[in-house]
Amino acid sequence: MKLKIVILLSILFVSLKSQSEDGTKKGLSGNRFLTFNVVIRVNQIEVSRNRNLGYDERAAHTPSRVIKFREAVDSGFPGAKITWAFSWLALNDTSSNYKIIRELISGYHYKYGDEVTFIPGAYFANAYNTTDQVNKDLHEGLKIVSVMTGNGYRPQSIVAGFLSAKNQEYLAEEEGIHVCQGNIWSQYSIDNQDGDGSVSYPFYPSKEHFCKPAQGKDDFIDCVNLDGWTMDFLAARREGFAKGFNSRMGVGPIETLGKYGHKVGLEEMLHTTSIHFDRGFELNGFAWVTNCWELSLPIDLSGLNSWLSEIKKRWPDVKFITQGEFGMIWREHFITNNFNYRFEEKGSGIGGSDADKEISWFMNKKFRLALLSDLKDNSQKIVIDFTRYDLKVKEPESGSTRNWSLMGDINQKQTRPQDKPIPLSGLPEEAKLIIKKFYPGLLNGAIK
Repeated sequence: MKLKIVILLSILFVSLKSQSEDGTKKGLSGNRFLTFNVVIRVNQIEVSRNRNLGYDERAAHTPSRVIKFREAVDSGFPGAKITWAFSWLALNDTSSNYKIIRELISGYHYKYGDEVTFIPGAYFANAYNTTDQVNKDLHEGLKIVSVMTGNGYRPQSIVAGFLSAKNQEYLAEEEGIHVCQGNIWSQYSIDNQDGDGSVSYPFYPSKEHFCKPAQGKDDFIDCVNLDGWTMDFLAARREGFAKGFNSRMGVGPIETLGKYGHKVGLEEMLHTTSIHFDRGFELNGFAWVTNCWELSLPIDLSGLNSWLSEIKKRWPDVKFITQGEFGMIWREHFITNNFNYRFEEKGSGIGGSDADKEISWFMNKKFRLALLSDLKDNSQKIVIDFTRYDLKVKEPESGSTRNWSLMGDINQKQTRPQDKPIPLSGLPEEAKLIIKKFYPGLLNGAIK
């Protein structure tokens, strides 16, 4: 009898320990997470500390815009904590507006628990700068952020758009920061850098390439590599703006609210959100959606407010925390790259999200695999992407090119002759053996 009581008490203790004081689950498993980054810069593309491309955005960066932005977030999702990322010029601009903006956002750290951090190069640092220069920018930029925020503050993450493996290794080993928004999943033929080929959920990158998950301790970088924007998987399979569509469509504001207006744009944002918070949650045991806005975007903040309000209404258990906090929760759960992600989507009918198509993604440290099917005729699923991660790869030299993609045997963008979709049965035998190790029922149709 006493033994039974001890066992029951032990079970109760473990159960209580796995929950926070408000009764919600702690850790990664069983939770839905939302992260949101805001980029504040001076120029549209800050190639280096002294060279810019694109538009001067000073006029769009005002204290009033910052205040309204934060109010839109807080009224849409009370208790939310977001991440603010300053570019080099935004940290050092001496004009009155930028001084006030820096004070406001430092204050938001203490008021809301927001994260304040640095973005090197305003997204595309490695396309223009050497590895050493990016490391220098990271070191000095983070120091400025710490001084600006005060009280010994240190962010848990940085925002980068894309960041090379060597720079992520420096970030972890020298700066002690273990979370980086370091890839933009599926980006190709848009903006000033390409980087298709990675896993869309968190992973530890290989020392060989920031898009490749580490295969073991010899190529392991202790930096959780995060995507920048949650994509609509069907839209994302396209190349850039091919056939008039936008491959970046998902939860991002430019491709949704900016393109289609409030009603339709919000519908697509929620469709993409539900891919993860509904079916994705069932498949993976947790779910994550992330978004990023440039403060300068001329888009009505009512769309942001409505998206957040609807998320709170549909999925009231969502944890809306900073990017750094989420990355560290993932890091505590996954000591190595032993993840196995699955995603399924039927199109929304908006833009490139074909209503008559269904896509399935399988992602682990050895490969990623995407299958596409036509819902009209229940046709056979075809392979539109098979990217192996167990092969040697190499990043370009920093500052040498915009193309940092990791292209596999078949790539979803279909930019090469070899990318023509094929039946699953048409893959080489070696590929089938690798797939069978992870998904034994996939090749014989047991996994639908």
